[in-house]
Amino acid sequence: MPEVDTRPLETARRLAEDGDLDGAAAILTELAADPEGPDRAQAAVGLAVVLQERGDAAGARSAARAALATGHPEFAGQAACLLARSFEQEDQPDQARAAWQAALGTGNAACVPLAHMGLARLATGPQEAEEALRAALATGEPEISSLAAQRLAEILIEEGEAAEAAGVLVEALSVPDVAEVARLRVLLGIAHLDLACTELTGAVEEGGDAETGALAIELLARTLPLRGRDEDAERVWRYGLDSADEELAEGVRLRREREV
Repeated sequence: MPEVDTRPLETARRLAEDGDLDGAAAILTELAADPEGPDRAQAAVGLAVVLQERGDAAGARSAARAALATGHPEFAGQAACLLARSFEQEDQPDQARAAWQAALGTGNAACVPLAHMGLARLATGPQEAEEALRAALATGEPEISSLAAQRLAEILIEEGEAAEAAGVLVEALSVPDVAEVARLRVLLGIAHLDLACTELTGAVEEGGDAETGALAIELLARTLPLRGRDEDAERVWRYGLDSADEELAEGVRLRREREV
């Protein structure tokens, strides 16, 4: 297989890096216009980038569409991502969604995680957003998986699905070299706090012996403020202190006094 001559592409790249966008665009336009040229797809993507930097959004999208139409396994995906970002910047969500879907269709491994996150941003409802975030997490890309897991966990925690949020975060933490591990662990801790509140509430409601009841009330009342629920914590204390079970009420009083 003959060696591909990449010198025009390299020249265009150097011109662009040196600030000569017009010179770079001229070379890339010629390469992208050659239907038989081996560098057509790459040149079209490069032209889209240069035109975007030059402020020619319409021209950039035209070049990106040309690159996408080549079906090149690498550069078609890049072109679809460029199109999607351009449409997002101009607040054209329908066109952006279509471009992100096109990026998925190319199968470009580098573009697929970005496309799922793009579709999550542009989702028209919570279920659509959750599906896109789960797909982004499943790609195993270290940064995208972390970001997707964080957003999905936050949604689930807000919806009261702490156990599911914890599962999502554990999955993200299992991704090799996943980004923002500390943030993921903090969210996992929050999910576990919510789970603890749920279990402790159940224990309080079920009653049982006075010692166990007083312990459950104390733990719940001391955990709720960690989730910003100070008023709920006070109600839990009051529930125990006002109990008709004198032994339970006394046990709660002694436990509460330990905080002062």
